[in-house]
Amino acid sequence: MPDPLFQRPIGMPFIELQAIDSTNNYALSQIHAGLAQHGSTIFSHEQTSGKGQRGKKWVSAAGDNISLSIIIEPTPLLVARQFQLSACVAVALHKFFGKYAGSQTKIKWPNDLYWKDRKAGGILIESIIRSSESGAGSSESGILNRESGVNTWAWAVIGIGININQTSFPPELPNPVSLKQITGKNFDTVELAKEFCRVFNDHFEKLINNGFEAVYAQYLSHLYKINEKVKLKKDTRVFETMIKTVSSAGKLIVQHGIEEEFDFGSVEWLISQ
Repeated sequence: MPDPLFQRPIGMPFIELQAIDSTNNYALSQIHAGLAQHGSTIFSHEQTSGKGQRGKKWVSAAGDNISLSIIIEPTPLLVARQFQLSACVAVALHKFFGKYAGSQTKIKWPNDLYWKDRKAGGILIESIIRSSESGAGSSESGILNRESGVNTWAWAVIGIGININQTSFPPELPNPVSLKQITGKNFDTVELAKEFCRVFNDHFEKLINNGFEAVYAQYLSHLYKINEKVKLKKDTRVFETMIKTVSSAGKLIVQHGIEEEFDFGSVEWLISQ
């Protein structure tokens, strides 16, 4: 039987703000104040300090794009299996964006949204993890694989940024693309954000009720550059390799004479334009 917790759909309530420093910060403050509920979604037309992965800033023109955060109670997902949620969000985002942008839409490991060789969106998941010994703590969990018998995954805040109507980007962004650039059309960002919530709600319920296998298969089927050669950089080492797969624990597995695997954040993609 479906867990009654998830009868509260994602996107309800939908909180629309004109401007905020970060929708993730707003969501985290709701959790710490004891006001959070599963499915709450915070959308802002402008973020003054949007968050990207690994401490980077997410740059987005005011009013042009989707910037939102979704509060999730991840139970019964396990702390040590946080990639399952990351992959689920990425698959939902792929389906939502691909409806408009077509089959060139891909998921770049671990969970970036790509169209051809250009970035259309990103995901940042921040988690509240409770330990039976030390109380609550937080972590960024684009992929975080920690085996622990005493930690429970209390909350996840899923931050999502998607380029929708923006057509001019700062030069320091190497390869951005928007839905308008792809289709030539303008879109209602609020309506699209609500549509994504419905798509993600469907995928999340399937993950909880049916397990990870189907989500994982879809993730791999849409993986950017799978079975193709790419250039990666680890520390000062630049090397060419073939993307073989991503493990069910979220590790990138590559092949170049030998097989290597990498954790989230340990290598940088070098993508030619």
